[in-house]
Amino acid sequence: MVIYLWIGLVVLVSLALSGIRIIRPTQRAVIETLGKYSRFGKVGFNWIIPLVQKMIVIKVTEQMSDIEPQEIITKDNLNANADLVVFYKVDEDEESVKKALYNVNNVEMQLRTLARTSARNVIGGMAFRDVNSKRNDLNSKLAEIMGKETKNWGVRIVRVELKEINPPKDVQETMNKVIKAENEKESSIDFATAVETKADGEKRAKIKEAEGEKQAEILRAEGKSKAFDLVSKSFKGGAKQLRELEVTENALKQNSKIILGSSGKDILKLLNVDEKKV
Repeated sequence: MVIYLWIGLVVLVSLALSGIRIIRPTQRAVIETLGKYSRFGKVGFNWIIPLVQKMIVIKVTEQMSDIEPQEIITKDNLNANADLVVFYKVDEDEESVKKALYNVNNVEMQLRTLARTSARNVIGGMAFRDVNSKRNDLNSKLAEIMGKETKNWGVRIVRVELKEINPPKDVQETMNKVIKAENEKESSIDFATAVETKADGEKRAKIKEAEGEKQAEILRAEGKSKAFDLVSKSFKGGAKQLRELEVTENALKQNSKIILGSSGKDILKLLNVDEKKV
């Protein structure tokens, strides 16, 4: 009898220990009793009745689904090869976890199918050039479309990225030639603009220089004219005294000795020259 009691105790302890479940912070779970939803599993320690209850665990961290490349016919009838990546996560609340487990058979598998069909619909309505030049808009549109479809799955689409989209080989070669020609054209335009700007700058500089010289000549002429006016007013003798002034000034510049007349002292005073040094 004692042996049976020990055996029963061991069985009960084993059953009790086998019912212990630990849920990590990156997981959420539901607990079913005889196949029916019973309660929401909390993070940390949980206990279920062995053989009667079952715990189903699901990840709630962000996950990545690498969609297999597929051939898509664009609006301009090019067979482009598109490669997508989808980032998604199951929301952490009880309702979302239940939807992810009960409203969809396999989240990962159906998400891949949805991504492929959405890409065909969106990219198929765009020209290849627009697909390449408007990738951000394309990614946002795909994420929006998929988000509406997966809302009932308890799944949130974080973002969608178009990794690559490649046209047929012959089309790619033609596009490369077109791009090269456009780049050369832009380089030629930039070079021509730079040359034109340089020429315009040199022209403006010469005009400014000529205007400066012209202004300097005008100022020199005005200065000489005013000087003659002043001298004319200072000497009563008029033209004769003016001539003597010019001769005296030139002689002094050449360090020549001169003999001045009666008006010589007045001329020296006008020129600010000491008569003892002459």
